[in-house]
Amino acid sequence: MTTVTAAVFDPRLDLELKREVPVPPALLWRAWTEPELLMKWFTPAPWRTTACEIDLKPGGLFRTVMEGPNGEKNDNIGCYLAVVPETLLVFTSALGPGYRPTGNSFLTASVSFEATAAGTLYTAIALHKDEATKTQHEEMGFQQGWSAALDQMVALVKGL
Repeated sequence: MTTVTAAVFDPRLDLELKREVPVPPALLWRAWTEPELLMKWFTPAPWRTTACEIDLKPGGLFRTVMEGPNGEKNDNIGCYLAVVPETLLVFTSALGPGYRPTGNSFLTASVSFEATAAGTLYTAIALHKDEATKTQHEEMGFQQGWSAALDQMVALVKGL
């Protein structure tokens, strides 16, 4: 049997958001894996996620379309590398569906959900190919943006 583990954080190349949140892993999992839920929280306001496609299996499509307040549009296509229900999602922009190379390798992300007495230890790691890409993502507002999205997700799933 193969064991799948979350990414190992390398501070030289990666960015990390780790926080305990007061909701169970099952609800966070739903928010990450059901397109209609993901579209409600994934992009920090005032941006919006206007489309989402999920084929939840290794090699399956993970696509989001994000739109900014001034008409900016980002169509992000990638694929899942690991899917462990209610525990771990790993996806990348370097590969598309069926592990087909995309020519775009901005990041690989690892999102893990660990049950705690108070809810879930949520850990998101954005892995980058080099220090320049990490710095670019940091300057784009990784901490603020991913934290805001997490807050939006927690608020959403508390109402489910």
